[in-house]
Amino acid sequence: MKKLLLAISFILSIQLMSQTTKPETLVIIHTTMGDITAKLYNDTPLHRDNFIKLIKEGWYTDSPFHRVINGFMIQGGHNKDGRVDPGYTIPAEIRPNHFHKKGALAAARMGDQVNPEKRSSGCQFYIVQGQKVQASYLDAVTAKTGHEYTPEQKKIYETQGGTPHLDGGYTVFGEVLDGFDVIDKIAAVQTGRGDVPVTPVTMTIEVLE
Repeated sequence: MKKLLLAISFILSIQLMSQTTKPETLVIIHTTMGDITAKLYNDTPLHRDNFIKLIKEGWYTDSPFHRVINGFMIQGGHNKDGRVDPGYTIPAEIRPNHFHKKGALAAARMGDQVNPEKRSSGCQFYIVQGQKVQASYLDAVTAKTGHEYTPEQKKIYETQGGTPHLDGGYTVFGEVLDGFDVIDKIAAVQTGRGDVPVTPVTMTIEVLE
């Protein structure tokens, strides 16, 4: 029995090590305003694998950024044919080590009133632009939500910016590595009713194998 438990423990350790050492998947979001390169986190595997699946199925081919708020975020996820939902949601994978810094790639979702489990949309995502914030603001967020920040996270929010009030409420499953200027360009476009860009901004996403 002891040998069996040791064997199971060894197998689980190998699986965990494999997951943490596996290279992170890179994607390029080709937009009409430039390219954005991002990586997908391995410790949010449900979101990572679903995003890759939708990309390879062509869901995001010529898909629009349908909600853009300057100083906050740019959101996409509609199918080019207008579908906004693939028919399922994804269990939350909210990790304290992933936060809403500028360039964070996160899953949109329905509100807590109808979605207390914080399950993510099957296709809707947003990229954070955000703003720089002071430590006092982060302390206020912690007091309100209970979400704690590391010194490194606080420094990033103070120097690079983000949207800390979303931390702990949404799954962050990746981050931008290159193309921050493109985020700013898209965020700055003129929008109309519902924060929809007046001139469409579309994307096609590619997985780097």
